[in-house]
Amino acid sequence: MTKHLLSLWDFTREELTGYLNLAATLKQESKNNVRHQQLAGKTIALVFEKPSTRTRVSFESAMYGLGGQVIYLSGRDTQLARNEPLKDMARVMARYVNGLVIRTYGQEIVDELARYSSVPVINALTDLHHPCQILSDIQTVIEKKGAVDKLHIAWIGDGNNMANSWIQAASRLGFALTLACPEGYDPDPEILAKARAEAARPITVVRDPAAAVADADVINTDVWASMGQEEEQEKRIKVFQPYQVNGGLLAKAKAGAIVLHCLPAHRDEEITDEVLEGSQCVAWDQAENKLHIHKAILLTHLG
Repeated sequence: MTKHLLSLWDFTREELTGYLNLAATLKQESKNNVRHQQLAGKTIALVFEKPSTRTRVSFESAMYGLGGQVIYLSGRDTQLARNEPLKDMARVMARYVNGLVIRTYGQEIVDELARYSSVPVINALTDLHHPCQILSDIQTVIEKKGAVDKLHIAWIGDGNNMANSWIQAASRLGFALTLACPEGYDPDPEILAKARAEAARPITVVRDPAAAVADADVINTDVWASMGQEEEQEKRIKVFQPYQVNGGLLAKAKAGAIVLHCLPAHRDEEITDEVLEGSQCVAWDQAENKLHIHKAILLTHLG
């Protein structure tokens, strides 16, 4: 049976740890100039309805770095723009490539493609989940702070796809998670309820960012208006202003707490330039680790 990556709940704790361990090994080998060719002769298609810089480049670089080939298709380049049934697209594409990496809007699109695809479908972002990003974030956390199940992680801002995937990760990997979101911008309630029922440590939603970061080892944030929400930008700036990650908020966390941002950042909106450029911010290591975790994902699913 083909194994897809649609959300982090597709996997056990041991399987998620396997991705992280493999990514760490591949990263170290790359630094030691080991040449990876495990996917030589294989091809993936990147089908991106949403624009991307880091996700596209890191997936392409990861596949090339494993010896494989990449075909990039924007939304307008596929039958998605012409309303071809997804089940038809999935079955045809599976005859051409060894894997599909999808970046789109609705989670139902990747779910439907996976239902009919005989090759792995990897969710590179939907409005509901962002599993690959959270794995690279957790790789960064482990590098900087050690075993993740011993940590308290804070999420500040919108209860978006990133927040949803952090909640799923907490339920599987065992770390404490506190999310500070404005009223009306909470994470998906079904995801939250299921995660809380399974979690070993608390998963909490609060309104006060200071309460969320108290005792936090990791502070994480994202843009206030995601792709597709541009018309809400002005409203969201007003609502989310108290949720800015700035020096004052960082001072309320544990000494030595690290700051994550998946980028791109709107400097001096959700995060100040001072914090983003400060010594506690690890966003650049986080961005690099997308390459290594994507290698691990591709090798796991296509190798």
